[in-house]
Amino acid sequence: MKLSKAVWALVLTVVTWASAFPAIRVGLDGYGVAGLSLSRLTVASVALAIAAGPLGVRRPRARDLPMIALCGATGMSAYQVLLNWGEVHVPAGTASLLIAIAPVFSVLLAAVFLGERMTWAQIAGSAVAISGAAVIAVAGGHARYTTSAWVVLAAAVVQGVYHFATKPLLARYTGLEVACYAMWAGTVFLLPLLPAMVHGFATAPVAATASTVYLGLLPSAIGFVSWGYAVARLSVASSTASLYLVPPVALVVAFVWLGEVPPPLALVGGALGIAGVMLINRRTLGRRREASTPGRR
Repeated sequence: MKLSKAVWALVLTVVTWASAFPAIRVGLDGYGVAGLSLSRLTVASVALAIAAGPLGVRRPRARDLPMIALCGATGMSAYQVLLNWGEVHVPAGTASLLIAIAPVFSVLLAAVFLGERMTWAQIAGSAVAISGAAVIAVAGGHARYTTSAWVVLAAAVVQGVYHFATKPLLARYTGLEVACYAMWAGTVFLLPLLPAMVHGFATAPVAATASTVYLGLLPSAIGFVSWGYAVARLSVASSTASLYLVPPVALVVAFVWLGEVPPPLALVGGALGIAGVMLINRRTLGRRREASTPGRR
């Protein structure tokens, strides 16, 4: 059976986003948390700036700049720093399991600040997912792992804030445009880390530099483009369901690339987390159709 271009774009998105977690572990060797955070965003920002014209990315309105700044500060700057920091001691596959529950926090924020009513399915799903995160956090059996796991969970929280903050922007811009704006804003916020980036480029091993460039070009730049292409042509249900494949693929890539095997208890917690998110998405896909479609103006 011949797969459509949209399906192949979805496959590319899942694989590149999943591979980001082990690639971070490689990039940290030589760049550190600060250098890797800015380097990845810089590479992605340059790539997206070059592609912005051909992709039809418009200039944002001045009144939307504060919300764009919030998206950049949370979903790009804070997310990169927290995830990189957490992965110093947390295996790549385990980190992907924690990040997978980010939609839970988007739902909770919408309930608190937008007054969106939570169904019993959403409440139960949130409880299950957060319980899974707690199980993952204690799965390593030592303090450094537990602390780092909570840091990765904080990255999931700010990612949830990002998805929440993009809602009003997605009423006026495409998903790709919002991603570009946030990427560029997030890069600006991390410019104080420039000395760490320069030091990394000058002293890091070749493998670390290659991994850093890969992170910027594929997961952060091409990944957003392919995601936008796929979601604009496939159903929201199909696109959202594909994201459940990111943690399993990340676990496989981390094992093949780095030889990492996560703690068994972390896999149990990850299964709970994904089950909780699936329960939430069963009730929210219909309402998220417009916001999730990058082609919507």
